[in-house]
Amino acid sequence: MRRPVALRLSAALSTMALAAATGAVLTMPEASAAVAGGATGFASQNGGTTGGAGGQTVRATTGTQIHEALCGRASSSTPITIEVEGTINHANTAKVSGDSCNTAAGVIELKQISNVTLVGVGSGAVFDQLGIHIRQSSNIIIQNVTVKNVKKSGSPTSNGGDAIGMESDVRNVWVDHATLEASGGEDDGFDGLFDMKDNTQYVTLSYSILRNSGRGGLIGSSETQLDNGYVTFHHNLYENVDSRTPLLRGGVAHIYNNYYVKLNKSGINSRAGAHAKVDNNYFKDSKDVLGTFYTDTTGYWQVSGNTFDNVTWSSPGTENYPAGPDPKSNTTVSIPYAYTLDAASCVPSLVTGTAGAGKGLKVSDGDCSTTTPTPDPTDPTPDPTDPTDPTTPGGTNLSLGAGADGSSKASGTSYGNVRDGDVGTYWSPAGSTGSVSVKWPSATSVSAVTIREAAGAQGVIGSWRLLNADTGAVLKTGSGAGSVTIPATSLRKLTFEITGASGTPKVAEFETYAG
Repeated sequence: MRRPVALRLSAALSTMALAAATGAVLTMPEASAAVAGGATGFASQNGGTTGGAGGQTVRATTGTQIHEALCGRASSSTPITIEVEGTINHANTAKVSGDSCNTAAGVIELKQISNVTLVGVGSGAVFDQLGIHIRQSSNIIIQNVTVKNVKKSGSPTSNGGDAIGMESDVRNVWVDHATLEASGGEDDGFDGLFDMKDNTQYVTLSYSILRNSGRGGLIGSSETQLDNGYVTFHHNLYENVDSRTPLLRGGVAHIYNNYYVKLNKSGINSRAGAHAKVDNNYFKDSKDVLGTFYTDTTGYWQVSGNTFDNVTWSSPGTENYPAGPDPKSNTTVSIPYAYTLDAASCVPSLVTGTAGAGKGLKVSDGDCSTTTPTPDPTDPTPDPTDPTDPTTPGGTNLSLGAGADGSSKASGTSYGNVRDGDVGTYWSPAGSTGSVSVKWPSATSVSAVTIREAAGAQGVIGSWRLLNADTGAVLKTGSGAGSVTIPATSLRKLTFEITGASGTPKVAEFETYAG
């Protein structure tokens, strides 16, 4: 008997006086508002997706401040970029009223508005048990954020259980470098990670992680709601998801260069006449990754260049039409925009190194290598005196995919959280001091290190040492998190030892670089 998912997982404000009175936002220079790169896929069509470009930029550390920024604009269409840092949750997200907004408590409400960018900066933006709801809105960008454990039942609930949900005449949304995750399926109170319904069109989801959920997402909420579509999914990681990666009811989807791992029941489910172009994806350790499932109203697909690694297929039935075991195209799909395909063979490593929040907005260069667009909004105003806001060394983070161990850890934390590229997870020692290590199977040259503290624990780390764990040699000593350089050293294991702290340290990332 299969275990349930949960067990399988072990604006500017109108006046400066208002800003001062409410403490709602910190006004930032317009020069820091630019979002790295530009919208790709179908979000680049229908006039394009530019979010808050050209408007004022503000900083928010609570959900209420996000709503205040929206409500403080001159109109509901005045462009604004909201830079978000810290943990956004039910306790700090209240309803705010105004002529330029329509908000609600317990959810980030982007309703009846346009020209908005939400971007995570600094030490990261985590929406904890709090969903982002886009309704009757257009030209929205969401970038570099983590949204986790949003529930539709149990307590607390938010956004109908969707991490990001779009409905009712939504146009031009680009979600990029996001981490969307749950801790189980519908029986555990969760719903979809990325849902589109009731006339939602021209959407792109790129370089994002969707994991640990019963449902990845849908386009269309019923077999008769066929007015959604024109959605692009590229360079995303779907991991440990039961189904709906995505579920397509009508419409057109372009699905390329995604990495699918552990799709437990079904994957891309094209139904009710939907057309999916499925190019150069990598499917691994999964079941029924493409086809029409749970209905006799079939859909269509055009396939090319995909890799199927340990994929199993069920037998056809009256409501089960798997595309495999040898998937063939049964239609052709025309794509109106330019794009470059990476080879499927490099998709696992490429997507693992780029997808999700806190990855420095790295993207593919179109030839199986990575590059970082400029400007990078994850840290638009670096402060060299802020130890949690370091200037990251260039190159690839060598810790991604490496091993990790250390001294005794606090309950509920993991050594592996320091090298997963997710600033929303962390390792803590059992007390105020301790050590954590990154290790490789063969000697690796390291000359720079970045230590990132988790949100809410910035400045806790005091004195520390960096050790060559192979020899015990001390490579560097210092105080506070941040970035440091060391003499280029070839080693198999590098240890970050905390020797003093003002509380319980929370190491979100232990990044290592060759130079």
